[in-house]
Amino acid sequence: MIINEATRDYVRRHADEDVGRLALRGCKDADVDMTLALNQIKGRQTARRKLPSWAAVDGLVYPPHLNMEQCSSEPTARYKAQLCRRLLATVEGERWLTDLTGGFGVDFAFMQEAFSKAVYVERDAQLFAISSHNFGVLGISAERLCTDGTDYLRTMPPATLIFLDPARRDDHGARTYGISDCTPDVLSLLPLLLQKGHYVLLKLSPMLDWRKAVADLGLQHVSELHIVSVQNECKELLILLSAEPVGEPLPTGTLPFALYCANDADVFVLPAGQPAGQPAAPAQPQPGGFLFEPNASLMKAGCFAELSERFGVAPIARDSHLFVSSSAVAAFPGRQFVVEAVTTMNKRDLRQALAGITRANIATRNFPLSVADLRRRLKLADGGDVYLFATTTAAGEHLLLRCRRLLTQPLARHFLQ
Repeated sequence: MIINEATRDYVRRHADEDVGRLALRGCKDADVDMTLALNQIKGRQTARRKLPSWAAVDGLVYPPHLNMEQCSSEPTARYKAQLCRRLLATVEGERWLTDLTGGFGVDFAFMQEAFSKAVYVERDAQLFAISSHNFGVLGISAERLCTDGTDYLRTMPPATLIFLDPARRDDHGARTYGISDCTPDVLSLLPLLLQKGHYVLLKLSPMLDWRKAVADLGLQHVSELHIVSVQNECKELLILLSAEPVGEPLPTGTLPFALYCANDADVFVLPAGQPAGQPAAPAQPQPGGFLFEPNASLMKAGCFAELSERFGVAPIARDSHLFVSSSAVAAFPGRQFVVEAVTTMNKRDLRQALAGITRANIATRNFPLSVADLRRRLKLADGGDVYLFATTTAAGEHLLLRCRRLLTQPLARHFLQ
């Protein structure tokens, strides 16, 4: 993509300014392409948040806003790169990556470092031109093809890993979440994907029901499932397929594939073949005890029995997804709190437990009121150092837990170890 010098200079001079105000102010220099300039300023501002190492490189060109919002963040792209390096540790000879849905090229740029040869495929001519330019600036040497990924799949040579990030919007721009609703249709292409790729890595929406996705794809080829969160926000679902059947059917009640629940550097792993955890007996929260809230990836995975079993914490109730213990657990993958008070929803008990508190962070788990409704009832502003959890016990009692967050140093249990 060609950006003239006047436009580049405008972008440099206004890089930190509000795009809306710049648009209203306009520019008297006729040589400045304002539409392009504003898009570049907005793109780089987004990159500072999502792709800090790219934002620090002068000369990169950014795509339209929607593409910037949909592209992977740097932490999730680095996670995929780590996954590739682990897979390739046992692969001999030439290692070949083919990305059939290259897009802005963030995932490709980070993943290709692990391979001896890489092919980037993108059907959108504008995105292809932008990514080709950026690869040159970043020093990435790779084969680039502006063509439809599905068409290329039919004629491409075998690859060690095929990466596919199907589009999750329909022709009207509405979001889609089922595999069969995405473009390209992975389910119809699956036999060919497994024929051409030793591994196939699918990036899917975090809103997807992963159990249904795995069932749709077929358990015999699902090798790993990764639920990836950044700063406790679930960002994407990764499913790794193997061309070779994973192995003999496992006994009922065991996990047929490896499950990775990643939140930043902290990764909770359930290996393939592990028996399902046994639900622990529920326990009542007590003042002076500790409360545990699993991170977003574990909440999405739903492996609460295994979590309770591994870390020795007890659920408050089956559907509350909050856990308690008489002692802190430094390695727990999530937030933990010291319980300072436990109260019923009785007005007098609430008044006593919340005396002197004017603001709090409120969460509800398995509770009849929403956060907004509960905040109005308690007449508390948002924020501060107090954390309130409203929940329901196994006996059906509605409780409010007043807590103080316990800041622990998370353990970096990297999945590649």
